[in-house]
Amino acid sequence: MPHDNATAPGSAPTPPPAGQRPTWIRYEMVAMLFIASTLNYADRATLSIAGAPISQQYHLDAVAMGYVFSAFGWAYVIGQLPGGWLLDRFGSKLVYGLSLLTWSVFTFLQGFLGFFSAASVVIGLFVLRFLLGLAEAPSFPANGRIVAAWFPKTERGTASALFNSAQYFALVIFSPIMGWIVHHWGWQEVFWIMGGLGILFTVVWFRRVFSPHQHPRINAAEFEHIQSGGGLVHLDQRSSTQSPAPKPQWSHIKALLGRRMLLGIYIGQYCITTLTYFFLTWFPVYLMQERGMSILKAGALASLPALSGFIGGVLGGVVSDHLLRRGSSLTLARKVPIVLGMLMSCSMIFCMGVKSEVVVVLLMSLAFFGKGFGALGWAVVSDTSPEEIAGLSGALFNTFGNIAGITTPIVIGYIVQTTGSFNGALVFVGANAALAIVSYLFLVGKIERVVLAPSSSPQPTAT
Repeated sequence: MPHDNATAPGSAPTPPPAGQRPTWIRYEMVAMLFIASTLNYADRATLSIAGAPISQQYHLDAVAMGYVFSAFGWAYVIGQLPGGWLLDRFGSKLVYGLSLLTWSVFTFLQGFLGFFSAASVVIGLFVLRFLLGLAEAPSFPANGRIVAAWFPKTERGTASALFNSAQYFALVIFSPIMGWIVHHWGWQEVFWIMGGLGILFTVVWFRRVFSPHQHPRINAAEFEHIQSGGGLVHLDQRSSTQSPAPKPQWSHIKALLGRRMLLGIYIGQYCITTLTYFFLTWFPVYLMQERGMSILKAGALASLPALSGFIGGVLGGVVSDHLLRRGSSLTLARKVPIVLGMLMSCSMIFCMGVKSEVVVVLLMSLAFFGKGFGALGWAVVSDTSPEEIAGLSGALFNTFGNIAGITTPIVIGYIVQTTGSFNGALVFVGANAALAIVSYLFLVGKIERVVLAPSSSPQPTAT
């Protein structure tokens, strides 16, 4: 049942009663995004933990594993624009919920590949990882869309950082757990347990997630706080008294790509996501093969950089919103954490000359802290996306970013296969962090919301 403050888009909201304190339902919504995103990234990372025993059991080389790792990225990129269109057409709750259910089923099915031959396992892993990528495609555009609807501008950085930090939290919690499962039970059980958790959480999702104008427990004061602060509270609302939202067109994509600001953001996200996929795919393998650690030790130590990334991810959003509240421009408040974070991420290059496991973990922790601190891309998307095509805009951003999910595993696989070392891989990943700095400093310029011009071939303007 919609709450009593629901209004038609464009109309004045019902004033809250005098002295009414706002509820905090928006933080319940971001908690749901956090849990869903944790499962999202944990399911992506299952193969990074199970990959070593699978490659040993079936005698797969680094190039073969690189292509299997990349299967997710191919599909995730292909699915972005269709996923964004589905979000704008059917709303965040339904599309995200079905996405969650479907990707959990595909994760679960990967566990059955242990009953097949080596050739069938490679093909099966590639196919199921590909389907996993397609199923997960709408998830992060939906995260950005929900945050844009539920949070005012001055809280959006923190909210985006919270759901984005789930990628690190997933590794903190699940890397040691999955390592323990593989050691004591076997690699198949990792997929069955993680897939089952996602299926169970789907039930919770459909029972607890609503849009601001539909939530049964939000009060008028919180609704007013969100709407007056720039929250797109009617993003999923379809009113019979208004014309429907415009259907996403290829001309919209062309218009978005024509903005230098957005191109800089897209390039920066590709570079930042390269760091993400290094940690999601090759990092545990690096610890086991390059550093000679056991799977239990690698699983435990892989969680330490991830914990640093989680702390950095939350702090980056808090610092950005603090700068906004202190009067800094939106551009400065978003760029400062991004640039500082990427500078810290470059520190991973120094692992090349280090023999101590402790120092390696400390350097990787600093790099991952910086990656989290600077990962404000989704806050920037919420700040810049046209309201009419918020899902499509987020999907285009995520398309560019997750091309790194294709290139990173394959490039690192070839580097390791050719050189017999991860040193070149560390330089490759660190160089991407440096390129992200260049993109945000010299391409992005002023950060502002794009508005679609009312024409048949829309050109973006800015508010």
